[in-house]
Amino acid sequence: MSHPALITLQHFDYCSLFPLHNRQHVPDVPPEVMASGVQVADEVKQIFNVMKVVKNDDDEKERIRIVQLWIDGEIKVENIYREKDLEGVDNVFKFIKDLMRPDKSRYFLYDCHFDTKESGRKEELIFMMWAPDNGPMKSRMQYASSKSAMCRVVQGVKHIFEIHDVEDMEPESFAERLKHNVLKMEGHPLRGN
Repeated sequence: MSHPALITLQHFDYCSLFPLHNRQHVPDVPPEVMASGVQVADEVKQIFNVMKVVKNDDDEKERIRIVQLWIDGEIKVENIYREKDLEGVDNVFKFIKDLMRPDKSRYFLYDCHFDTKESGRKEELIFMMWAPDNGPMKSRMQYASSKSAMCRVVQGVKHIFEIHDVEDMEPESFAERLKHNVLKMEGHPLRGN
């Protein structure tokens, strides 16, 4: 009699132990096809490439700061916020936090601006998965299972964060995750600085 907590050999997925590039028997699967079967839209890839390479002669007002992504058959762009769209926004960090609704999972590409003790102003590209703990389970599972191929598309980002609670988006908590001595987030001083 087998113990129910033990995984029997016939139920064990040996392939999960090995990366895709080491599997001899797996058919070629494009990297943008995710574990969930959801694909990443070409527009997402193009926008990421634009965000990844900021040129000195680019128009600063046209710079993409935030991209909100959702799953609707494939991962696609829901909203794009450029610098010019955020001109009237007092706090860009609070703005992105407000985009994270308690009932909807989403992905975000975020061109984060912050100041450190060591090097002054820094700009780093961040990929975030927002899957609220109290959100619908089906949505959270879909975003979690689709994250791996999305991560392959956004290779080169400085940080990849999973956020499940709005408390994780408090400026001080977020700054700790950046692994820098952050003084300001989006021009606003952190508490204690």
